[in-house]
Amino acid sequence: MLLVGVALGVCSFALVGRAAYVQLVNADFYQRQGEARFVREIPIPTSRGMVTDRNGEPVAVSTPVESVWGNPQELMRHPERLPELARALGVPADELTSRLSQRADKEFVYLKRRINPDQAKAILALNVPGVSSQREFRRFYPQGEAMAHVLGFTNIDDRGQEGLELAFDEWLRGKPGSKRVIRDRHGRIVENIDLVRAAEPGKDLTLSIDRRIQFLAYRELRNALVAHKASSGSVVVLDVATGEVLAMVNLPSYNPNAVTGGGQDTHRNRAVTDLVEPGSTMKPITAAAALNAGKITAANRYDTNPGYMALGKYTIRDHHNYGVLDVTGIITKSSNLGAVKLAEPLPNQYFYEFIKGFGYGSAPHSGFPGEAIGSLREPARWDGLTKSTMAYGYGLSATPLQIAQAYAAMGNHGRLITPTFVKGQINESRQAVRPEVADQVLKMMQTVTEPGGTATQAAILGYHVAGKTGTARQASGGGYARRYTTTFAGLVPSTNPRFATVVVINDPQAGSYFAGLVSAPVFRSVMEDSLRLMDVPPDDIDTWLAAQAKGEAKRQASLPRMPAALEDVYEEDLTIPPAMSEAEAAAGMAAGAAGGGHR
Repeated sequence: MLLVGVALGVCSFALVGRAAYVQLVNADFYQRQGEARFVREIPIPTSRGMVTDRNGEPVAVSTPVESVWGNPQELMRHPERLPELARALGVPADELTSRLSQRADKEFVYLKRRINPDQAKAILALNVPGVSSQREFRRFYPQGEAMAHVLGFTNIDDRGQEGLELAFDEWLRGKPGSKRVIRDRHGRIVENIDLVRAAEPGKDLTLSIDRRIQFLAYRELRNALVAHKASSGSVVVLDVATGEVLAMVNLPSYNPNAVTGGGQDTHRNRAVTDLVEPGSTMKPITAAAALNAGKITAANRYDTNPGYMALGKYTIRDHHNYGVLDVTGIITKSSNLGAVKLAEPLPNQYFYEFIKGFGYGSAPHSGFPGEAIGSLREPARWDGLTKSTMAYGYGLSATPLQIAQAYAAMGNHGRLITPTFVKGQINESRQAVRPEVADQVLKMMQTVTEPGGTATQAAILGYHVAGKTGTARQASGGGYARRYTTTFAGLVPSTNPRFATVVVINDPQAGSYFAGLVSAPVFRSVMEDSLRLMDVPPDDIDTWLAAQAKGEAKRQASLPRMPAALEDVYEEDLTIPPAMSEAEAAAGMAAGAAGGGHR
């Protein structure tokens, strides 16, 4: 008994000692071992900031979704449940088994990401061991294709991949939080232990884009591409006074809510990445360069007879023989020969720096990813034809955004403003040309949309429109193909420009390929509605009143007239109440006649 008692006492002492060692001396080690098996630090997802247009309408929003995940080690211990799980996930059973087998040594694998919470709930309701879900966020774009190239899209991890989603990714993304939890053996959270780091939601972003003008531009460009069987096109609308981008549309486009459905070629924003030769839209810049240098005045006249001229081994031609033209006439008729004569006396270095001062050959610095610089060769690399061809828009290239920026400067009294996609952002500006010269050229461009100009289809009733057409052949294989890029750049209202708009349509195949018939009507349609939406007052009241009077006269002429004898009868039978004047009575009688009888 003594021996047994001593043995039990020694055992008891050993147990107490061991317990003290585990609980007191080496407690941290065993705590860590326990936590490694049950305590997990999991991220707290945070929503991406909302993007709105200038009027506060959402154009990119994040909504909560669920992602279903599983523990391969746990799932592989219950192979009989895998077919049932596969049916709920909507995948073949052998594919699910293969995925789990490849990750059999892991404890985490996504089974289905970013699905409707109700779908996730139905999957979890199966109670398959090792299957859980976690909260995530998915990006949605209410405007779809109309604003795809401006906004871009995010990947499955909610990180910006294209457009402004990429440019402002850090601002929009926010910072995920973190918390420490205890999970049971099925991976379910049974206790929240500690908040390691609070989640910081992404910041909202207000764009300069007006979604109404954006949709108008998208609709009209799409209609034009279909009507003319063109391959692609772009529209850019800038606020002249601020440089804010009010609309930027490209076609073909893609659906940012289902990015995998479109080709990579449709993802690029052509308005900031694709280069075109500006063609005759350069002629107002050339005229401004000559006037700004003091070499000429607006009254100077130039003989363009007989409508063509030899320049080296090449021949430069006008569409018609316009004879003798002043500076305004050169722009009105879009004379290539006149533009060459305007640039001829200008020093090469001056002409180069003047064009560069309007933003050509430099990135616009709008903040949009992948901006193209364009092509503008330095005078040291010019040949005998370069200055002459540059005068009417060949030998240099620019993006539609660069052309819009240059025309906005002309409408802003010669002051060039860096374009921006953020509402209210104040960007750098500089004087590109003397204000009086810019205003003078603006008046010249107004004649382009008036009778006798090359873009009468860009005219807007009640508003003076200044603009310029540009129809340029597309470069191909070291030369130029019989394919065209049609461009119209315009400012409205020209007496105090509010919008600078550029329309570029590539390779029209049906009907005419001239910009005045292809791109100018798109400008008119977009600007007519934009002026109304933005409450821009008309600056050509006389023309509007004349059109209204003409329309009223035409309407009156179409009204049915009663026979003279019957008219006399009605006049004799008419009794004028004492409170009604003769003029009011006459108006009532006319209304009765228009309605088909006396009332």
